[in-house]
Amino acid sequence: MNINQDGSYASGPVKKPKRSVQLPVKTAILLLAAVLLVAVVLDSFYTLKEDQYAVITTFGKPTMVSSSGLKLKLPFIQHVTKVTKTIQGFPLGYRIGSNQSVDDESLMITYDYNFVNVDFYVEYRVTDPIKYLYSSREPVDILKMLCQSYIRDTIGLYNVDAVITTGKSEIQSAIKEKVIARLDSEDIGIQLQNITIQDAEPPTSEVQRAFTAVETAKQSADTTVNNAKKYANEVIPAAAADADQIIKSAEAYRQSKINEAEGQAARFAALFEEYQKYPLITKQRLFYEAMEKVLPGMKLYIVDAQTGVQTALPLEPFANVDLGGGNAA
Repeated sequence: MNINQDGSYASGPVKKPKRSVQLPVKTAILLLAAVLLVAVVLDSFYTLKEDQYAVITTFGKPTMVSSSGLKLKLPFIQHVTKVTKTIQGFPLGYRIGSNQSVDDESLMITYDYNFVNVDFYVEYRVTDPIKYLYSSREPVDILKMLCQSYIRDTIGLYNVDAVITTGKSEIQSAIKEKVIARLDSEDIGIQLQNITIQDAEPPTSEVQRAFTAVETAKQSADTTVNNAKKYANEVIPAAAADADQIIKSAEAYRQSKINEAEGQAARFAALFEEYQKYPLITKQRLFYEAMEKVLPGMKLYIVDAQTGVQTALPLEPFANVDLGGGNAA
């Protein structure tokens, strides 16, 4: 016997009410649609920074976007790969952080058949992101292999002394030119910015100490030469100024003497011209002038014929008497 819902008794089996399944299905559909909408919205936009390229592929065909900001794309159809514009780098011959030497990369032989360990740091940047991503599988590895090849080739042209001491700048420039030219021909979308020798030393400590002593001596010599040049630059201008002053003083003295001599010559020529006009007067004047110079140094002796007495008279008073008949001024 079964009991009804109103409390009465009923005979036969009781039928359970059916539950509605429409509400959960609708909710699931709505949730799925919301998730899909969010995914579509999220995949429709991307943000590009100033220092980034964006390569967009549409059905496998790449296009490039370089302007920064919030960008729109087709969801699930277009895919975005971001590539940095900044300068990047990698070491050759050592590892960054631990500074552990890598002999396979750093150990080289020089022109004079000496071994040397040389560490480099390579800097590059991406110039064409599409070629960088799709022209080759590993463009950075290609750049690394090119650098290693041209480094060994160039180091082999220099002796060990140049590699360790004086020829570093020249070696760096030669390697950079060769790698840049090769990258232009390969056209893989990257450009070498710089390649720098970080360290160069002989593989043994004894040779390293010897080269360190040579480098120290060269630096001391350069310092001495620079000091000597500095002293010369200080002394030479002062000496040149003194010499110039002496030359100017000598020239002024020379010119004054020339002017004085020319003036005396002009006066003599004028007197000579006047003397030629009056030869008799000139002759008498020359005689008087000669007597004026001679008579003051003479003494006059007067002897009395009757008594034989001698009298000495000084001629100084007579020197003031005008021989022409008048008194001297």
